[in-house]
Amino acid sequence: MFGYGDLCESVPAIYTFGDSLVDVGNNDFLSDSILRADFPHNGIDFPTGKPTGRFSNGKNSADFLAEKVGLPTAPPYLSLVSKDNKLNSTNAIVAGVNFASGGAGILNGTNELYESIPLTQQVEYYSLVHQQLVQQMGSARAKTHLAKSLFVIVIGNNDLLSYFENDSQVSKQYTPQQYVNLMASTLKQLIKRLHRLGARKFVVTGVGVIGCCPIQRLQMNTTNDPCNIEANYWTKKYNIRLKILLKKLMKTQLADINYSYFDTYRVMNDVIQNPQNYGISEIKEACCGMGKLNAEIPCLPIANYCSNRSDHLFWDLYHPTETVSRMLIDLLYNGSRQFTLPMNVEYLVHT
Repeated sequence: MFGYGDLCESVPAIYTFGDSLVDVGNNDFLSDSILRADFPHNGIDFPTGKPTGRFSNGKNSADFLAEKVGLPTAPPYLSLVSKDNKLNSTNAIVAGVNFASGGAGILNGTNELYESIPLTQQVEYYSLVHQQLVQQMGSARAKTHLAKSLFVIVIGNNDLLSYFENDSQVSKQYTPQQYVNLMASTLKQLIKRLHRLGARKFVVTGVGVIGCCPIQRLQMNTTNDPCNIEANYWTKKYNIRLKILLKKLMKTQLADINYSYFDTYRVMNDVIQNPQNYGISEIKEACCGMGKLNAEIPCLPIANYCSNRSDHLFWDLYHPTETVSRMLIDLLYNGSRQFTLPMNVEYLVHT
């Protein structure tokens, strides 16, 4: 068994990239963005009982992963930046930074109208953090620090959701196969850039069962509220491409990396098929919202919310409840090869 000190020594920092599943408040600093969670009823189960910019009733996956390795949740990058867009000189970046942004995608055009920070820009922000780490620690120490740190990538959900929206413009530009290929090739280049900037341990999650989120079920517009089968089919196709990409990178191009791939789709699908095994009783309806499936109106201050959040799969139109986020991280951290390949995160941190 490893103690607290061992864990901290093994994982000095977590650098997180992604979307609203791991956003801890970056979008609160985007003045023109409507993709924010800085209002009730978000945060109702957070320790402070107040909204924090997390798209959740409480903590999200970024919080729970940090807890697993004995670190504080990394601050949102934009909270560390001055008004002239310069990174403040701070020791906060040594324990990690969260670059994730609600609505963000792998591709730059995803949710462009609503303002979010696409993955390309997140990686660009990280390059500035890298630069400052080298200045603060020196090149050799920074290299060692980053080699032990976790680089977490939770993204792709919004790219696919935008493709399968009603009247999607991107679906008129690409076939589903072309789009999935473009997502994978773009992510590959960004992972290679992170590698050039010191990343060696990657935690990459596949896309979940997006066709079964409340808004997708609602858009199917039938009486029994089925999942969007086509969206789920192409999500699985993307996840397959992602797994192949990671394996090839490790074997041929980036031989000095280690990674853990988490099969979010498989876990979420198992919850939907066997909710009783996970203590879940409501898999279709959002906890917070209004109308059919609580999905006709988002989780706004005027919305209703369920009294027992722990038995719901979904908190709002898209996002899991705090309970489900905790369960996902438990499996990601020390789950079996059924859900994590080629190793779980507990093993990764000690490689």
